[in-house]
Amino acid sequence: MLEQPQELASSDVEWQRSVRPADWPEPTPAAVYDLVVIGGGTAGLVCAGGAGGLGAKVALIESRLMGGDCLNYGCVPSKAILASARRVGSTTASPEWGTEWGIVGPKPQVDFAAVMNRMRSLRAQLSRHDSPNRFRDQYGVDVFFGHAQFQGPSTLQVGSHSLKFRRAVIASGARATVPEIPGLATSGYHTNETIFSLTQLPPRLVILGGGPIACELGQAFARFGSQVTLLVRSQQLCRREDADISAQLAESLQADGVRIRFGTELRRVEGDTNGQRLTLRTASGEESLESDCLLVAVGRTPNLESLNLSAAGVVHSERGIAVDDHLRTSNRAIFVAGDCMGGVQFTHAADAMARIVIRNALFFGREKFSTRVIPHVTYTQPEIATVGLTQADAQERRIAVDVLEESFAKLDRAVLDGEPNGKLRVLLQAGTDRILGATIIGNHAGDLIAPVIQAMQLKIGLRRIANLVLPYPTQAEIFRKIADAANRQRLTPRSKWILRQILRWRFW
Repeated sequence: MLEQPQELASSDVEWQRSVRPADWPEPTPAAVYDLVVIGGGTAGLVCAGGAGGLGAKVALIESRLMGGDCLNYGCVPSKAILASARRVGSTTASPEWGTEWGIVGPKPQVDFAAVMNRMRSLRAQLSRHDSPNRFRDQYGVDVFFGHAQFQGPSTLQVGSHSLKFRRAVIASGARATVPEIPGLATSGYHTNETIFSLTQLPPRLVILGGGPIACELGQAFARFGSQVTLLVRSQQLCRREDADISAQLAESLQADGVRIRFGTELRRVEGDTNGQRLTLRTASGEESLESDCLLVAVGRTPNLESLNLSAAGVVHSERGIAVDDHLRTSNRAIFVAGDCMGGVQFTHAADAMARIVIRNALFFGREKFSTRVIPHVTYTQPEIATVGLTQADAQERRIAVDVLEESFAKLDRAVLDGEPNGKLRVLLQAGTDRILGATIIGNHAGDLIAPVIQAMQLKIGLRRIANLVLPYPTQAEIFRKIADAANRQRLTPRSKWILRQILRWRFW
């Protein structure tokens, strides 16, 4: 059994004091609020802080912890432990790590408890930015803790208070989806909300799912020393990506010791927190698998059940809330931002939605969410960053595209860094240099994708990127190389003949 601490560490005490103060004074409600925000995650905090900072009278309602999933159970804790995992690196190839780099010595040893303590300390440090004290004192926001329920089209209840509003934003977020599998509910399984409470490394970790969360945490725990198995129903990791990109990711995970069981379905779970016996269905029949820790990472479910949306006339389903392109619901006074809408469920998308909502709800704006270019990143090593269309998307939608690729093996910096295996793929509208999508797989993909996002958002053609003077040696030079390749495609036999005639006339 994996023992957990009986008393909270000082960093956890600080974290909880920031995100849910036990002695929080309940504010006296205003007669009417310009904006009521349901949810204290990324979208809700941006809405509340932005509107409050502009002079609106704002109420913010959070049922659990300020900061939402991103701060408490998502981006912040996961990226903290991924940073430790990157430093461990893959050490399975040789008993002496880094020999080819001229660095000799024993393999690095992992102190898992110290890794998790570092994560908790950093989470506590960052939690101060999302504290109710900050939003009350800096932005004048009335912060209520409790469950919000609509009582009508312009009224909602929180605790014993009835709040009236001119506009409202639903930013209630989402939670881990837990499938109905016999025995799972009593098995002591983990989701992203509980996995970061571990203080002992599980010898055998089984992860149900093959998406970004499963891949990121699977690789990290394998590097820390767990025997990790991914159970993936499909034949591909990260199904948003092109098959060859996902295959390269799978090879990297397997090199770190992650076992990937494609085409595998979890049928039954027996056991509890002391360990589980899993019954699997595969192409060859039923099999069993033992685990010490089971992590469920198969998607996200919007948090909508307790909001009484029908009382407010808000059309919704179990997949999310129906909105128009201005992020307005069927009730014209109520808007939506963040994961509860369904669809794209990323922190940066929630932030973008919140900014649109502030303009449209309070200032007669008509901004459209569809005009935003939204990327997504899987923070494994190598990372995968994608924006716009993939090749599979283009084929499915029957969009004619020209595909350009450049390998990081052609970059001096990537070779010097020992990172030559990445590549950049750009999809152009056929016969033009208009960028319809791009994918980067490489150790810095999440940072490197930014110029493509900018080009797509500002409608800048790929060939203009060739005019940029990029510092040498950097991996960002990949964009100039691919832009040069796009320019070379313009040199048809006819255009080359014309250029030769011009040169002959000019110099001969």
